[in-house]
Amino acid sequence: MSSQLCLPPPEVSPFRDGILKGQVAMVTGGSSGIGYEITRQLGLHGAAVAIMGRRQNALDDATSALQKDGITAVSSRGDVRKSEDCARCVEAAQRLGSLTILVNCAAGNFLAAADQMSANAVRTVLEIDTLGTFTASRAAFSALRDSGNGCIINISATLHYGATWWQAHASAAKAAVDSLTRSLALEWGAFNIRVNGIAPGPVAGTAGMAKLDGGTSDKMLSMLPLGRMQHPWDIAIAAVFLASPAGRCISGDTLVVDGAAWIWRPLVVQRDQVSKVSRGIESKSRSTGLAGLTKGATSGSAGSATGLATQTTVRASMLQ
Repeated sequence: MSSQLCLPPPEVSPFRDGILKGQVAMVTGGSSGIGYEITRQLGLHGAAVAIMGRRQNALDDATSALQKDGITAVSSRGDVRKSEDCARCVEAAQRLGSLTILVNCAAGNFLAAADQMSANAVRTVLEIDTLGTFTASRAAFSALRDSGNGCIINISATLHYGATWWQAHASAAKAAVDSLTRSLALEWGAFNIRVNGIAPGPVAGTAGMAKLDGGTSDKMLSMLPLGRMQHPWDIAIAAVFLASPAGRCISGDTLVVDGAAWIWRPLVVQRDQVSKVSRGIESKSRSTGLAGLTKGATSGSAGSATGLATQTTVRASMLQ
């Protein structure tokens, strides 16, 4: 992973190692990418973990790597779109103790123009992202309720904050996930289950990034206010925060971790030219107002009204 794309994780975590001691986490899509790093950080901070995914080889490799880090880890092969598979993973997690954390990270995405996508392609993304989030949450509900301290974290995106080129399918799916986050937080708060989301920006070194950047990483960096992408650790440590006692009163929210990427706008005026351009615009505005007043003075009461309206408009524009 290039150091130019993102900062490496700090050598020491901002949280103490055992902050999640005694907790059990289930992570869908936890065998690779962001999901794996979330699983790893939850484990390094004391939680036992159960990961769910569709590829057995990836699950075996991830579980082995987690265990080598001293993390208690098990895996369960399954599809988040199937309630029986989600229930089986919940059972595997429950064998490690009381399930307290669910992270919904399984997702599907690709670049595609809306007019070139089939309904089946859109349906697949909606089913994995949105239906999968609901299905896993529903399967884990009883265990989370019984724990007395449940926490659900839905991995979302910022694609739908406005709109994103060639991402109509994923934008719709993640918008629905955010809505689900709020609805479940409202309904399940009475059971002491907190429900939040994390919306990552561009994350370097992940398969998802490789699929979506189209080989334009350098160009993308120029559109990031912080000048760098996120490391998977940045997303994972946000999950640790939300799952920890520090997040005990946070529910129904989606935490954006993107270095202000989604609010980026093209730079219209260079910093060293701002004052000069501003003075020029102000001078022109005042001239326009004076011209209107002069014209009004020579055109009777109707002209005076027009000049006053012009002056008012100029003042209003200067306040905006």
